[in-house]
Parts: sequence; structure tokens; C-alpha cells
Amino acid sequence: MENTTKEFKDIKYILTSTMRTKLIITLYEEEKNLEILRNELEKPSATILHGLKELENLNLVKKINKYYSLTSNGYLLSVNLVKLIENWYSIDKNLDFWKKHSINSFPEKSLKNLYLLKSAECVTASTDNLSKPLKKYLNLLEKSQKLKIILPVFSKIHLNKIFILLNKKNFEKIEIITNNNIFESVKKSEFFELITNNEKIEFIITEKDIDLFITCGDEFISVTLFLKDGYYDDSQILIDETNNGLEWGLEIFNEYKNKGEKVKI
Repeated sequence: MENTTKEFKDIKYILTSTMRTKLIITLYEEEKNLEILRNELEKPSATILHGLKELENLNLVKKINKYYSLTSNGYLLSVNLVKLIENWYSIDKNLDFWKKHSINSFPEKSLKNLYLLKSAECVTASTDNLSKPLKKYLNLLEKSQKLKIILPVFSKIHLNKIFILLNKKNFEKIEIITNNNIFESVKKSEFFELITNNEKIEFIITEKDIDLFITCGDEFISVTLFLKDGYYDDSQILIDETNNGLEWGLEIFNEYKNKGEKVKI
């Protein structure tokens, strides 16, 4: 706890100064001399040298042969600082999405790694296109040969599209994590015939409350959530089509999967 407190104080100290923050970030990339720093930061030498001296006193920066670089402590701190800034950016970019919805079902680690979603885009329904998020989602499903889904609701529209994919020749597998209530609803529905003895689909049942709808495809992840009043919201969907986004989504899926139990159909 003592080391964590010190790290927090150091980050706080750096963030209270734009110059200190910029120096840490620019030296995170590579070592640089005063001339390079002056050109990149567009500040006078005196201002830069003052900031460097402050960081040297904290054992975060060192000078060797006119070049400034991060110490081991400085590098570790810069990694956390860059991550923190990217997390802020990622949240702020889709602020309305994160503010409106409950995030209680997210593993703590995934919330700390929101920077992986810095390329994510929020698709929102409008008065003239209420189905815009759903259409985007269904189109992405079509492009995947494998799906990993955390399913918190029984939705015939979603399930119909998901199960239709089972009949595609090039489709490989669907893994669905859900709770007992939703699984029982599936068993009582017209979809059950499609999945009985179908090796392409696997259900994992979790006792954990689920308040997030995550789909991991071949080249995308999507996230829809519940409003803070407990109602499922399909008017906004967060979509990321980068490897970082996929990494983030798969980590959440696997954490839920490891705590669930596969059921036979």
C-alpha cells in the first residue's frame, strides 16, 4: 500500500504541471537532448530545464552525455501515466454512453483497461433511424465465422440472427454465456430445435448477475448495456473493430466463462 500511495503522489505531482506531464510523455518514446525537447515542446530552455530538474529530483529522469531519459522508476510511472491519459480519452470520446449506463457487471481489470477501446465508436439510434444500432450489429454478425457472446436478455431478434448463422456452411462456432432464466426461455422457444445436438453451439451458464451484452466476432466487439434504472438499452451500441478492442472484449468473456458451467443441449 505504501508503494501505491507514493506512485499516486508522484502521478498527481506530474499531472499538476503541463510541462512535467509533457516531459514524461515525450521521454517515454526515447531519450532526447535539450534542443530536441525545445523544438518538440515549443518552450524556452529555462522552462524545460526547470521541469527536468524537478523530475531529476524525484529520480524519474536522468541525464547522460547531454541526453535526458527516464530512469526505471520514471519509465514505470510513464507507462501508468500514458495508460491513465488514454483511459480518460477513451471515456471522454464516448462519454454519453458511459454516463448513462450501469457498469457494475464489468470486471475491475476491464475498467482499468478502457484505453484499449480508444478506437471504439458509439452508434446511437435517432428519431429517423431507430434501428441503426441493431442494423450495424446484425451486419457485423454476418461477417464472422466464430462468435463469443455474453447474453443478458432474451431477444428474439438477436437470437434469430445468431441462430441463423448456425446453418451457414462456413460458420464454425458460437459460445454463449447466459444465466439459467434466459437459457430456460431459449429451451421453451422455437429456437431450441436449431440448437439441439448442434456441435456448433455451446452454452455456458453463470450464476453471476449479467448487466452487459458483449459480442466478440472475428474482427469486432460490440457492447450494449443496461441503463442505471435497470432497463436494457438497445438505443446505443459501442463497437470496436481493432485488435485492442477484441483483446478487451475477449478478456471479459473468458473471465465470465471461467466462472460458468457448460451445459449439454
